[in-house]
Amino acid sequence: MTIDRFGLAVGSIRLASGISFLVDPLRANRWWGDPDKPTPTTQLLLRSMGYRDALIGGLLAVSALRGRNTRGWLLASAGADAADLLGGISVHHEMARSQRLIGIGGAAVGVGTGLWGAVRRNTRAGEASAPTD
Repeated sequence: MTIDRFGLAVGSIRLASGISFLVDPLRANRWWGDPDKPTPTTQLLLRSMGYRDALIGGLLAVSALRGRNTRGWLLASAGADAADLLGGISVHHEMARSQRLIGIGGAAVGVGTGLWGAVRRNTRAGEASAPTD
């Protein structure tokens, strides 16, 4: 069984981010560039994002550790970040510069990372094609 190190790294980061939003959404929100205390509705959405990220990240990490195909979870990760990116772009004019850089920039990096991970070539020990004569 070969561990998908890339999938494990991406899943672990998403899992840790999700847990941070569940444990302390106010501090996590500051990490993502918002210096103000969020409203109760925003706190609800932060926790919802935390559950989503913890779930996707955890399942991606487990799949990677078990040597299973991680493409679907990487696409789910990219999709979650794409939703965040589209939502962020729609209100970017209302966001502080730090929020735009960290929030929208982080989502863009997440989309690219998930898509690249889903389409990358997986070469595992023993799966390399044999030379033909």
